[in-house]
Amino acid sequence: MQQWTKIFSEYIHNLESVDAAHDAAHVQRVAINAVKFAQLEQANLQIVVPAVWLHDCVSVAKSSEQRNQASTLSAEKAQELLLKWQYPQQHIKAIKHAIAAHSYSANITPKTLEAKIVQDADRIDSIGAIGVARMMMVGGKMDCTLYNEDDPFCSSRAPSDRQWTVDHFYSKLLKLNSGFHTQAAKDEAQRRHDYMLGFLKQLGSEIS
Repeated sequence: MQQWTKIFSEYIHNLESVDAAHDAAHVQRVAINAVKFAQLEQANLQIVVPAVWLHDCVSVAKSSEQRNQASTLSAEKAQELLLKWQYPQQHIKAIKHAIAAHSYSANITPKTLEAKIVQDADRIDSIGAIGVARMMMVGGKMDCTLYNEDDPFCSSRAPSDRQWTVDHFYSKLLKLNSGFHTQAAKDEAQRRHDYMLGFLKQLGSEIS
C-alpha cells in the first residue's frame, strides 16, 4: 500500500481545507491511527487506507447547513478519484461506506470492521489534547465566546456550541468515549477522555 499511500497523501496535502482543524495534518494523524488499529484488528488495509486518507476530501465548514452531508459528499468524490486513479474496483463500495459512516453528524452506523476502524480513528482525533486544541480553533473560526459566564459547564442548561466553545465538550466530545468499536481505540480513548476531564477541572479552578 506504500505507493497508494503516497498518491493519497500528495492529493490531500494539495487540498485547501475550510478550517485549520481539518487540514492535511489531521488526515495524516487519523491515517496513522487507522493503520495501527487495522493491523491490530486484522482488517483489510486496501479498504482502510484509501478510506481514511480520503475521508475529508470534500471540506464543508462547521457552520454550513450542509455539514451533515460532508461525509457523503466525500464518499462520492473518493469514488470519482479512485476510478480515475484505477484503484481496484472491488473495494470501492466498502471504501465509500467507510467514508460516509465516519462522520459524527451524519449519524450513519458503520457496518464493516473497516468502517468501524475509520470512524474510531477519526473520533480519536477529536478528543484528548489534540481534540481540545482543534475545538478551540473551530470555536475561534466561528467567533464563539469561550464559555457561558453564568453556567460555563452546562450544569443547568443545554449546550450551545455555536455560541460558546466549551459547550462542545458537552454536545459532543465527552459523549464519544462510549462509542468506540475496537479495543485499541477504546484504550486510547479512555486516556484522552480522562485528559479532557482534567482540563475541565483545571479550567473551572481558573475561572471560578
